[in-house]
Amino acid sequence: MKIVISLTLIKPLTLGEKYFFILLDDIGFDRLRIRIETSKGGVKYFVVQYETLISNEWVAIVRYDLAHGFFHRDVMTLKGEKEKQSINITNLEDALNYAQQDLKDRWEFYKERYLKQIKK
Repeated sequence: MKIVISLTLIKPLTLGEKYFFILLDDIGFDRLRIRIETSKGGVKYFVVQYETLISNEWVAIVRYDLAHGFFHRDVMTLKGEKEKQSINITNLEDALNYAQQDLKDRWEFYKERYLKQIKK
């Protein structure tokens, strides 16, 4: 079940900026945090981040963004390090769709991989 939650933010959004969550599970322990900036009808910048609730804290597990000037995925480690993986998609709308679909399809895999680090 996918639920989209709108937010009331302390900092107002700029024109062309959207910020929202998509719940990935029925109990609300797993979510996507999405921020999209558009200009002239096209995607200018975005962040799509998968987060899970661990010990009453939201923990980032995987993030897609355009920081550093290219589209990439950051897979977080328990130590707070990031495994950066460049993805060769140059069309920003396609990249945004790819990021959302990958995390919707594979969030359980990413979560299991992260939790295995805790068990070690």
